[in-house]
Amino acid sequence: MEASGGSAVVGKQGRVTGKIGPGLVGEVMVPVRGGVEAFYAHPSVPDEEFGLGTIVVVVEYFPPRTVYVARALI
Repeated sequence: MEASGGSAVVGKQGRVTGKIGPGLVGEVMVPVRGGVEAFYAHPSVPDEEFGLGTIVVVVEYFPPRTVYVARALI
């Protein structure tokens, strides 16, 4: 990402493109650096599930491509 770590990703909203849930490594598309990039995604609350198309917010980022997400309040 950038020298300051995940600050470019944390707090951004993204759209689920691969189901996220317990025991699953999902995928989320997040707008960063003038484009949209795919990240491996896990739920920030272990029992939560997010289906395709769900809007989520990134709460944690682990380089190079892993994020933990929560349901966005939209």
